[in-house]
Amino acid sequence: MSFDRSVKIAPSILSADFANFGQEIRAIEAEGADWVHVDVMDGHFVPNLTFGPMAVKAFRPHVKTVMDVHLMIAPVDPYIEAYADAGADVLTAHIEAGPHIHRTLQAIRASGMKAGVALNPGTPAEAVAHLLDLTDLICVMTVNPGFGGQKFIDMTGKIMALRQMIGDRPVHIEIDGGVDPTTAPKVRAAGADVLVAGSAVFKGGSVDNPSVYGENIRAIREAANAA
Repeated sequence: MSFDRSVKIAPSILSADFANFGQEIRAIEAEGADWVHVDVMDGHFVPNLTFGPMAVKAFRPHVKTVMDVHLMIAPVDPYIEAYADAGADVLTAHIEAGPHIHRTLQAIRASGMKAGVALNPGTPAEAVAHLLDLTDLICVMTVNPGFGGQKFIDMTGKIMALRQMIGDRPVHIEIDGGVDPTTAPKVRAAGADVLVAGSAVFKGGSVDNPSVYGENIRAIREAANAA
């Protein structure tokens, strides 16, 4: 998994057809997805319940790009090895999910994965100031975590602050929540390079009509690149 700051579109399979995950993953990759984003929720840290390690392990053979696993769970540390065994390439934990995020990031990297840290809308950029050398990705939540399809919360000031803090470190800035062709240019101009999009990618398409996924992905990418 090489590092660059080009725009990467990471469709969230939370918006996919739950009865056809394998086909959906293959379809979005064939239509131009750069990463595949997997939202893991526990019904405790966030008010929704989604996938566990066994489901992520089942997705892995279908993912040929990067499997980007976003843990919206607490605690995180007891499950790091399980998601490493499931095949996650990037594992992201929320800074708000536990008392020792530094230890969590160390453990993620020690398990052979790239380490991500996520910031809820109410958490300032400064919260990661002492984590940057342990972090491969910072996920800026532009909705409150838990459900897809929410309205975008403008976090451009936070993104710009993070981009300045990161400097020349090889750290991705990922945006999760409400990304579409309207909001993509704003976050790209502020310094983001990984754009998670759920409903904006999957709307109107299906495994029987996957070209719509490609149209949606291209629309987001072109809008972001025009920023």
